[in-house]
Amino acid sequence: MRAIDTNVLVRLLVRDDHRQLEAAEKFVSKGAWVSHIVLVETLWVLDAVYERSGEQIASAVQMLIAHADLTLQDADVVASALVCFRAQPTLGFSDCLLVEIARKAGHLPLGTFDRRLAKLEGVQRL
Repeated sequence: MRAIDTNVLVRLLVRDDHRQLEAAEKFVSKGAWVSHIVLVETLWVLDAVYERSGEQIASAVQMLIAHADLTLQDADVVASALVCFRAQPTLGFSDCLLVEIARKAGHLPLGTFDRRLAKLEGVQRL
């Protein structure tokens, strides 16, 4: 299966450049894999560049999980991170994803100095 870069995923979500959107849709129509790195970078772009709200970001993640042509790396982990993010919108999605990756790998507790992150189950404030 092919993989896509951040700028391709941004085009699919934002749909602000018709030519690039067509190319992105054509490329992913045969199936495409989205890594955690690309997902997190994309969500950062939605937040920092396009000023999307937490709910809009959560909706984008939900759409990607359900997308017929995209396969997210560890989609179950991404779905768990989405539940966390919706419950704790003051955290970034990447924080929630980090905890869920560590949980799946069996590497808890996750140590942090972040007070908000430390409130999550499986996280230890240092």
